[in-house]
Amino acid sequence: MTAALEIAGFFMGVAGGVLWAVILPNPYWKVSSVDGNVITTSTLYENLWQSCAMDSTGVSNCREFPSMLALSGYIQACRALLITAILLGFFGIVVSMIGLKCTTVAGDDPVTKGKIATVGGILFILAGICTLIAVTWYAVNITREFFDPLYAGTKYEIGPALYMGWAGSMLAIIGGICLCCSCRTGEVKLQSYNYSYKPRKSTAAASARPSTLKIHDGDINTSYDKNAYV
Repeated sequence: MTAALEIAGFFMGVAGGVLWAVILPNPYWKVSSVDGNVITTSTLYENLWQSCAMDSTGVSNCREFPSMLALSGYIQACRALLITAILLGFFGIVVSMIGLKCTTVAGDDPVTKGKIATVGGILFILAGICTLIAVTWYAVNITREFFDPLYAGTKYEIGPALYMGWAGSMLAIIGGICLCCSCRTGEVKLQSYNYSYKPRKSTAAASARPSTLKIHDGDINTSYDKNAYV
């Protein structure tokens, strides 16, 4: 059961890392809203790196953001958080692969393997938290501008990339928890096999007991005469 839990956690962490790598260049982080527009000639969509426009014929044209320092602070923070999540996820995959019980890397000591798997699970959890913060922060800004009646710019809605980011972060966090729990289960099982029964040393009392009984038997046999039964 422990090995199955480890493998499930590992593959969930890998799936989360794949989703992060997919959403990083995905242009559909936010899509222009058609709410209140009778005629829509073009669709605008953006991500952390560029802004794109697609006309009614399906032809799209993208433009990268010209200056990083001129961007909003939350976009720069989301970039840093997502890149950090991808790096942590990569190291989490490598470390977790070493710590799996089904691999022969780093020896066969279950305690050492369990500690390595726990480190990999912690990396997955941290990566999932970074992605969750980045995606949620970006979505909060989209909804804040959408529901602001005084905002005069283009209003956007949440794009499919953000949903993929939420799914990836949840997979990574759950996978990291599974890896940590599998290590804990292995330690408990290992401790349960270390108990052994040690009998108390009572040889002196055991050796003295038969002699006492013999003495008592002798006393009883010699204390009565044949005339006592008549």
